[in-house]
Amino acid sequence: MIDAILAGKDVLAVMPTGAGKSLCYQIPALILEGLALVISPLISLMKDQVETLRSSGVHAACLNSALNQAEYADTMNRALRGEYAILYIAPERLSRNDMNQLAGQLPISMTVIDEAHCVSQWGHDFRPGYLDIAGFIKRLPKRPVTAAFTATATAKVSEDILTLLRLKDPVTISTGFNRENLYFEVQRPQNREAALLDYLERHKGKGGIIYCATRKAVEEVYLSLKTRGYGVTRYHAGLADEERHKNQDDFIYDRKPLMVATNAFGMGIDKSNVSFVIHYNMPKNIESYYQEAGRAGRDGEPADCILLYSPQDVRINTFLITHGDEEEVQNKALIDHNLELLKQMTFYAASSDCLRARLLSYFGEKAVAYCGNCSNCNTRFEELDITVAAQKILSCVFRLSQRGRRFGKSMVIDILRGAKTEKIRGAGLDTLSTYGIMADTDARRIRLIIDQLLADAYLVSEGDEYPVLCLEQKAWEVLGGEKRLVMMLPRETKQIQKQEELSPVFDEALFTRLKELRSRLARETGKPAYIIFSDAALRDMCRKRPRSPEQFLAVSGVGEVKLERYGEDFMSVIRNY
Repeated sequence: MIDAILAGKDVLAVMPTGAGKSLCYQIPALILEGLALVISPLISLMKDQVETLRSSGVHAACLNSALNQAEYADTMNRALRGEYAILYIAPERLSRNDMNQLAGQLPISMTVIDEAHCVSQWGHDFRPGYLDIAGFIKRLPKRPVTAAFTATATAKVSEDILTLLRLKDPVTISTGFNRENLYFEVQRPQNREAALLDYLERHKGKGGIIYCATRKAVEEVYLSLKTRGYGVTRYHAGLADEERHKNQDDFIYDRKPLMVATNAFGMGIDKSNVSFVIHYNMPKNIESYYQEAGRAGRDGEPADCILLYSPQDVRINTFLITHGDEEEVQNKALIDHNLELLKQMTFYAASSDCLRARLLSYFGEKAVAYCGNCSNCNTRFEELDITVAAQKILSCVFRLSQRGRRFGKSMVIDILRGAKTEKIRGAGLDTLSTYGIMADTDARRIRLIIDQLLADAYLVSEGDEYPVLCLEQKAWEVLGGEKRLVMMLPRETKQIQKQEELSPVFDEALFTRLKELRSRLARETGKPAYIIFSDAALRDMCRKRPRSPEQFLAVSGVGEVKLERYGEDFMSVIRNY
């Protein structure tokens, strides 16, 4: 990608979070003559990138609404004097007169579109301001190299990026979506709060993000963790700007290791030492899930991506899709598209296949059937003949339809298991021939089989707010005994514990001392700890134990500027230890 940009070619790069997208444009920006404009969607993203660049000795700045009038004017004047190599701006500022003045007076070496999927309404973060980028580039006195970068883009979204940004014969590359250090797990807990507390208890001292679907859920989870003494903060659009910024800083600066948030949080967060991302509710699509989950383990260390799934999530997300933004609700094609994305996300959550393979195949990437680092692969599965069980379930749905009745999964399961509820008795459903015919089968197992029948289109779920089960035509192949069905189902055994640490053994005591030094320097300089050094860099120091400048430069994440600023402090701790 760097070679292509330096050769004057447009580029489109689809690279997963943590794969080095920023380097692909930052290095050419330092080599090429002129100013590199980076169009970025969030203030926090710009702030984080600029802070990281400055800590490495790069002259960079950003123009956004967070600057007061004097700061904005000073930054603009410095830019006009050619003091910056890289300038970050929001797409909505491209139409301002001062930006046209800047672009007319300075040679623009390249325009970079970060989070380029925001240009497509078929993506998960559509941003109308991105539609103005192509017009801005066309107005420049001389068209610069244009580079577009994103972490999550299906073939349809990639096509939109190429078309709407008017990239000219671009060099395109996808480095693959697989991040081997991430462990994926789907849980279907009876009690989500208990599952969350159990995970946090087993991972004390680790920091992470807990995503919730609604503000209400954020508040409930936040209060639950706070009353139990956890260092936790929260983030959602219902909070005042001042509180959101404070809470975000508390998380970034490690004052509060746990963040409970809606999807309003995270796109601009470059925090490297996030040990886990837990989705308390299922997101609306796989793109959102993969981008949010990908905020874990950016330092390359092992990290967990846990989804706590409940069928209720499907109903909540369906409501949010069909009752969302007024303009979106009027676009039936877009609603249908988003409902299809939700269906794909549901298939992931209900899958018994390798979770990593499911994610990669969604993005058009081939993967082996067994990754060895997801809950499905690490659970002992056995292939079972589910033909008889499927016939019982399908027959129950059919018998209900004969009486003019249709119900959702929970009610069908209750009928099959012979539940003695007032609702069943009052409707006379205990007289069905299928009532109680699966009384000896666990409700969870029946639900798994129903989900598989839905995924394989033997059943269909109809209705938005209260979805009900209906037979598809191909169901008669099973009911008539023409089709045999097999399914991977978990054995009735406990899940194999995954290996917690994939990295070599190192000295925890030294690691603790280096973290203490990093925290002190962070307080003194007012920078997030991970911008000084990531956890991965500290671990490498523990392994290599550098005692000279030459040895310190060999540590991962250390350059000349960081050697000069921090080298002696960290080497002193290592020597004394």
